[in-house]
Amino acid sequence: MHLNSEELLKRYGLSYFKNGIKVLEIGPAGIPSAYQKLVSNSTIEWHTLDLEETFTGLTYIAKEEYHYPIEDQSYDLIITGQVIEHVKKIWLWIPELKRILKKGGILIIINPISWPYHEFPVDCWRIYPEGMKALCDDNQLEILESRFESIEAEHFAGTYTPTVPGQSYTYFDLRKRILLTKIWNALIHFVPVVKKLKVPVEVSYDTITIAKREVV
Repeated sequence: MHLNSEELLKRYGLSYFKNGIKVLEIGPAGIPSAYQKLVSNSTIEWHTLDLEETFTGLTYIAKEEYHYPIEDQSYDLIITGQVIEHVKKIWLWIPELKRILKKGGILIIINPISWPYHEFPVDCWRIYPEGMKALCDDNQLEILESRFESIEAEHFAGTYTPTVPGQSYTYFDLRKRILLTKIWNALIHFVPVVKKLKVPVEVSYDTITIAKREVV
């Protein structure tokens, strides 16, 4: 999990996590996951699913990539982050998510754009909002929000400008981040002209898509 993914959920997705709903997270980053910690709502029934036992405590371990051991219309909200790029046949996967989503339910997908190739065990896709809209439209899912951006960049807008799309700044070694910050602040203090150079920082760009299953 990286900073921009969390920031996108905080800005655009948190309002959909209502009290008492039933949530399924596919491919969680830990138990409880980073998303669950961000939502921080003890009234929500939060379930998890993966294709293998990546973490102890998963609710479901699916044996099939495009069919899950879950009844139709089981969840009010499904969330999945940094997963769709690893799904080979996304045109089969989205209908399965819709199947287990209740009518009127919400689907939230966050996926990387600027990240380098990372197989887990495969890496297949980088999808912009137009691509996500096409996938959702093909499955009669109403798009409520689909954005491609880096909120992470705002953390550095005052000092590190412009930004360069890439891997999240938070993935730098902590000691390296502290050292770079100290060096940069010292340069600005003792050589003010350095500030005008606008040294860029690498940040992550991601797509967040929020869609709704039709009620009828």
